[in-house]
Amino acid sequence: MSFFRVLLAIIFPPLSVIGRGCGSFLIVLLLTFCGWVPGVIAALVILNNPN
Repeated sequence: MSFFRVLLAIIFPPLSVIGRGCGSFLIVLLLTFCGWVPGVIAALVILNNPN
């Protein structure tokens, strides 16, 4: 997990997980629309997962 991805996850979470697939992007996008904090948490969890 690079510093740039973490910074991007804090600023705009959906862009940070776009390389992980469409499903991850949509989940983080929906959570970000519900609230910024759930989107950031989901993005950081997805980025921290090695798979």
